Amino acid sequence: MQDRHTRQVRRNRAALMDAAVRLVSERGTTALPVIDLSEAADVSRQLVYIQFGDRDALLVAAATDLVERELLPAAGDDSAPPRARLLAMARHFARHRPFYRAMLTGSCAFLMARSLNRLFGSLISTTGLRELFGDLDETTAEDLKALITGGTGAIVNDWLVDAADPLDPEELADRLLRLSTTLARSHPTLAATRGGLPR
Repeated sequence: MQDRHTRQVRRNRAALMDAAVRLVSERGTTALPVIDLSEAADVSRQLVYIQFGDRDALLVAAATDLVERELLPAAGDDSAPPRARLLAMARHFARHRPFYRAMLTGSCAFLMARSLNRLFGSLISTTGLRELFGDLDETTAEDLKALITGGTGAIVNDWLVDAADPLDPEELADRLLRLSTTLARSHPTLAATRGGLPR
């Protein structure tokens, strides 16, 4: 009985997150009534509050889920060439531009940016930063990771919100690669062998 209940909870949660991505993308706004989200997912309105607490938490969870399901696997692991990883990221955001643009300009913009920064921060290891920048204490390494992640996020956010249609993923990937290479210039051997991306 417990397994069936757990599966139903997961199905309802997935249905709500899928409905959130679809409706935000279609309407271009995060100002969606909870009833619209629940009806699109074919669940009760109360379930949104039980599972997520409020609409904005549902929307941010949907964005995080989208990144984890589609972007992270497409970007590959550390062995993939840096430009390929950046291009996969840019293509993902371009493909889902209406959703991310609404998320980054709507009521949950702060939560969205914070969630994405946390997610992307997990892709940068403090060991990789220490290899690039020398012996850093833990606080400085974490602060540097936050700086890199936040700066990259700001560039991607501006691109998603303000760049002309159609978005050019190649241009963004090259732009971010130039920045990471510039950061790595302090250690030429690493820049040559790893494309300058701290891992």
